[in-house]
Amino acid sequence: MDLRARLFEGLAIPAHPLALNQDRRLDERRQRALSRYYLAAGAGGLAVGVHTTQFEIRQAGLYEPVLRIAMEEMRTREVVKVAGVVGRTEQALSEATTARDLGYDAALLSLGAMRDAPVDELIRHARAVAAHMPVFGFYLQPSVGGRILPYEFWRQFAEIENVVAIKMAPFNRYQTLDVVRAVAESGRGEEIALYTGNDDNILLDLLTTFDLGGEWLGIVGGLLGHWAVWTKRAVEHLELAKRLRRTGEPVPPWVLTQAQQITDSNAALFDPSHAFHGCIAGIHEVLRRQGLLEGRWCLNPAEEMSPGQSTDIDRVVKTYPHLIDDDFVAEHLSEWLS
Repeated sequence: MDLRARLFEGLAIPAHPLALNQDRRLDERRQRALSRYYLAAGAGGLAVGVHTTQFEIRQAGLYEPVLRIAMEEMRTREVVKVAGVVGRTEQALSEATTARDLGYDAALLSLGAMRDAPVDELIRHARAVAAHMPVFGFYLQPSVGGRILPYEFWRQFAEIENVVAIKMAPFNRYQTLDVVRAVAESGRGEEIALYTGNDDNILLDLLTTFDLGGEWLGIVGGLLGHWAVWTKRAVEHLELAKRLRRTGEPVPPWVLTQAQQITDSNAALFDPSHAFHGCIAGIHEVLRRQGLLEGRWCLNPAEEMSPGQSTDIDRVVKTYPHLIDDDFVAEHLSEWLS
């Protein structure tokens, strides 16, 4: 598999959740079922060990087991295998080595542990990881563990030869443009694939072509926590956006309407009204209702849904039935759990 070519095809890459039982221990059966669901729904890759998988898997000794289980489900599939890599350089190199040895294709590099590090130190860190395996850059919003990364960082980051893609998830138009401009001005727009992680702007990101002084770039795919639920619909949304961009057809008004419906549904899942406190629990709640998870437990007992969040999920499920894939899950659930 040519990794860069595959990424530039434009893939739906769900950020993989963690399946726990009521004792908050790994539920391997349901962990495998989740991977099977995403692959059956048409995902072009999986991202494991990332924020949606819960950063606490490291302290719980689950990093390697969870990556290994997902790899066993993906091994025979022509999909891109992305492993979350966090921490300062020593930890990040250890995780990258584990991921590489398991067969993962790229490291999604989170810089949240280096909140106060200057740009030069961040670049040295990124280069060190890139020497071990291809790097998928990650602009994670500060409210869920990321940090502000200026244009100067992204401009130097884009020069690192083994950077193959960047996930943009600052939930901020200005900061998203910093990344796009940096890649364009690096001259590597045909080597570094841009992926949206902006759960508040998913479909519009995928429909947008950027013109930065004659350098045309598009966001070709998505790596998203939002796509950990209703994944079959997410794949269809991506394919629609790719077709519209490929053909140059005018974007129908109903697509713009649906883009905002997706954002509204994301607000119920990700809980921005409470500073995203319930973002992982909200994803778990949908998967619990579908039968893929037994409960919405997280490793951190304090990580739960916020007041009113369950009611808000009820609202978007009722209001936007065309955005959910409950019938697809119900049809195959017993197969995935077997």
